[in-house]
Amino acid sequence: MPIRIMIIDDHSLVRAGLRRVLEDNPDIDVVAEAGSGEEALDNLRETPVDVVLMDINMPGIGGLEATRRILQRFEKVKIIAVSMHMEEPYPSQFLSAGAAGYMGKDAEPKEMATAIRTVFKGQHYIAASVAGALAASMARGRDHNPFDSLSQREMQVMLMMTEGASNQQISNTLSLSPKTVSTYRSRLFEKLAVDNTVELTKKAMRYGVLDAEPPSSNT
Repeated sequence: MPIRIMIIDDHSLVRAGLRRVLEDNPDIDVVAEAGSGEEALDNLRETPVDVVLMDINMPGIGGLEATRRILQRFEKVKIIAVSMHMEEPYPSQFLSAGAAGYMGKDAEPKEMATAIRTVFKGQHYIAASVAGALAASMARGRDHNPFDSLSQREMQVMLMMTEGASNQQISNTLSLSPKTVSTYRSRLFEKLAVDNTVELTKKAMRYGVLDAEPPSSNT
């Protein structure tokens, strides 16, 4: 029986490209796609899969929270994060959340298939460039990058803040009370030594956590 794959990415062209990359492998079958973590959770209730290829930056709950929720509800599913972000803290965050693999969107078709077969067997697959970044981060010490100290939930809130989401939007998306979101916001400012979202975004860009332009006004 072929390995059943779900592709989760908010860009339909990326999903189509990954499908084409994998369709030449008779032992791999793309059985489902989703444009968000929320859609993926709904689809998984109807369509059993073995391995999920997970984008990181998506609207809604995002790839990190989607990874956490999928593994809580579907324990046998293996997740490979597929991203353009090969630098820390992304790999550590996803691997800590339970992802079985991490690789780049520019991976060769042969490597993508190898990664799927590897995690399906219960092993981990980390792209060479990611493994190098992880090793370098460990050599520098975990306190070198202030974003490395954030918990998974703090990272989620931080990313939504830099995207301009309000406290209420974060509350609705992550199922947190507005008061809890406000506490997270204050804690993030304190941990990262910033005073507002603009400074937070600039710092995230400086440490390679973001590659987008900073927002134009304080929130």
